[in-house]
Amino acid sequence: MWRLDGGSGSEEKLRWLLRREYHLVAKGMNHHRAHTLAKLVQRWDDYRDVSLGEVPGPHDYPRPVRLFVKRRQEKGRFIYNYYVTTLSAASKRLFLQDYDARGAAEIEQFRNDKQGLGLAARRKRSFLGQKAFVLLTDLAHNLLADFHYNALIGSRFESFGPKRIVRDLLCTPGFLSFENDQLAQVDLLSLKHYSNELVSVLLRYISD
Repeated sequence: MWRLDGGSGSEEKLRWLLRREYHLVAKGMNHHRAHTLAKLVQRWDDYRDVSLGEVPGPHDYPRPVRLFVKRRQEKGRFIYNYYVTTLSAASKRLFLQDYDARGAAEIEQFRNDKQGLGLAARRKRSFLGQKAFVLLTDLAHNLLADFHYNALIGSRFESFGPKRIVRDLLCTPGFLSFENDQLAQVDLLSLKHYSNELVSVLLRYISD
């Protein structure tokens, strides 16, 4: 079974999966179609901060599917999305829970790297230069994940994502002292917010 976000591709890719007997839970990417489908909804059911409706599936798909429409309010107007599935969910709520169970790499890694590590803000003119930058960003992502797991779990910074780790913790001014090419001492600017708490998590990190 494939769980797909709206950025995963076109209608033709969904049809490609359906023709090969895959099950899928996918978000549609055609916003005009979402508005058209919303007009066909006869009953909206509230779930969390959104409303869900179901409309008949299209007849031109390779296999029978169900179509769900989601409605949410933003700045005084309704925003619509639609979802395609081959599964027989017992309710609209269970369907949305199934969709939310996808891997979510677009949130956990891609968006966090864009915000926290500036992946979207920096561009190299050459292909190899950009490729090197992406690889360095991947390395930084892994180092931050290791730092979070080994130093921040159980501390007041446990909820920090990559953006806050870089902005609020790792940008703290300080001075490093080395002896025999080994880090011997870290002095942090005491006036910087979080500096006292950061000392304890750094000591925990280098001791592991």
